[in-house]
Amino acid sequence: MKTSVAPSERLVLAYGDRKIAFDIRRSAARKRRSIAIHVEPDGKVRVDAPMDATSPAIRKALTRRLGWVHHQLTDIENRRRWVMPREYVSGETVLYLGRRYRLKVIDAEDHPLTRLRGGYLEVHVGDRSPSWVRDELDRWCRDRAKHVLTERLTNMAGQLRWVREIPPVTIRSMMRQWGSCSPKGRIALNVALICAPAECVDYVLLHELCHLKVRSHRAPFYRLLEAHMPDWRRVKTRLDNMADQILRN
Repeated sequence: MKTSVAPSERLVLAYGDRKIAFDIRRSAARKRRSIAIHVEPDGKVRVDAPMDATSPAIRKALTRRLGWVHHQLTDIENRRRWVMPREYVSGETVLYLGRRYRLKVIDAEDHPLTRLRGGYLEVHVGDRSPSWVRDELDRWCRDRAKHVLTERLTNMAGQLRWVREIPPVTIRSMMRQWGSCSPKGRIALNVALICAPAECVDYVLLHELCHLKVRSHRAPFYRLLEAHMPDWRRVKTRLDNMADQILRN
C-alpha cells in the first residue's frame, strides 16, 4: 500500500533564549491527532503528524513538549563539547564494534592495507597525509560494515518467524538515521554502525527487521521489539549517547 506524504514544513518556536526549528512531515498513515517528536543524534528535530492535523494543533503539541526538546538538545551539545575533530594521525582513538583501538599510521611500500593488530588499528599507506589515511580508513570501515552488519542481520533474521527471506541490504553513510526500512522491505544501514557496540548494532538491526511486520511506530511495533529485546530502551539510550563519538569516527 502506498502511503501519501506531504512535503515537509518548518516551524520555529522559542524556549527562553533558544530558537528551536521543527521539521514537520505529514503522513496519511498516522492516527488522527497523533503527533510524534523525534530529536535526532545530530540535533535535528523531526515531527511526524497526520495529514489532516491543523497548524494550531501541531503548534500546541510542540509547545507542550518544548521543555523536553530543550533538555534533549542541551544533552547533545554537552556531549559534543568533549568530541575533538579527527586528525588521522598515530595515537588517536578509533572505535570498532564499541572497542577502542589506537590508530597507527605506517608507511607502505605496496598497496594500502588496514588491519587490527592487538590494541591497534594499523593503516599502511604510501602517503601519511590525513586525506590518504582518512580515505583508507573509510574504505576499511565500509568493507567491515558490509561483512559484519550483513552477517549479523542474516543470523538475526533467521530467528524471527515473520521474516520469510533475507531482505536486500545496503550499507551507506547516513546523516540522521542509524537505519531504515523501505515500504518494499529494503533495509539501509548506516556504515558508522561498525563503530558501535555489538548490542547497539543488534538493536538497530532488530528495529528495522520489526518494520517488515509492523510498518509504523505505534504500540504493536514496540511490543514486538520489546518481546525480542526487553531492554531496548537502555540500548537505544547507550547508542544515542555515543552518537557524536561514532559519527566522528
